[in-house]
Amino acid sequence: MNFEAIRAIYGFEMARTRRTLLQSVVSPVISTSLYFIVFGAAIGSRIPLVEGVSYGAFITPGLIMLTLLGQCISNGSFGIYFPKFSGTIYEILSAPVAMTEIVLGYVGAAATKGMLIGLIILLTANFFVDITIEHPFMMILFFVLTAVTFSLLGFMIGIWAGNFEQLNLIPMLVVPPLTFLGGSFYSINMLPPFWQAVSHLNPVLYLVSGFRWSFYGIADVNPVLSLAMITLFLFVCLATLWWIFKTGYRLRN
Repeated sequence: MNFEAIRAIYGFEMARTRRTLLQSVVSPVISTSLYFIVFGAAIGSRIPLVEGVSYGAFITPGLIMLTLLGQCISNGSFGIYFPKFSGTIYEILSAPVAMTEIVLGYVGAAATKGMLIGLIILLTANFFVDITIEHPFMMILFFVLTAVTFSLLGFMIGIWAGNFEQLNLIPMLVVPPLTFLGGSFYSINMLPPFWQAVSHLNPVLYLVSGFRWSFYGIADVNPVLSLAMITLFLFVCLATLWWIFKTGYRLRN
């Protein structure tokens, strides 16, 4: 394993984040703070407790998950797509660096950036609502598994994308609806039975529900099932990536 190559790719990606702090960190934090102001304070003050938790506190795990998914996919996809777009990917391909090391460098950096922003939002949320974490170990486990899984998904999107429109297709048109309809802002127990059944087809529901359970001990689905779903999704992403490289696909356009 070429750890120097992994460190170089990882360091380059993290340095790019430091050069674009306004876009990479400040912008998502401000956007999420607006959610807290509008939904948590303005609207939440008019909504009774949701399963024994104030509405502002109830939506906090969903907002963190919404940001985490978007940031990990965007960072993972853009990190590998931009070298393809600019032609600098050939410098990596001509170096003695294995595909595994390339994946570890880019995916590791994308997951790290997503988790850092998620942690900043968690700290920011404390200024707006009272938050408790009943199961800190499970919270960290859900947090890390989700970040790594969706960074892998973003990496595969970056490999597949042939232009910027395709690059933004899933992060902009697929992930937000799934997250908003996955119980981020409500409990699916509030829905009629038919729509509850439909909601169980949404994979994001299991992520949000398990993450919320780690905070308050309340969940729309069994937390063990939530953990199993995110673990399954991780293995699916790993298997898909292995198949992509096994079939001879390369990172160049």
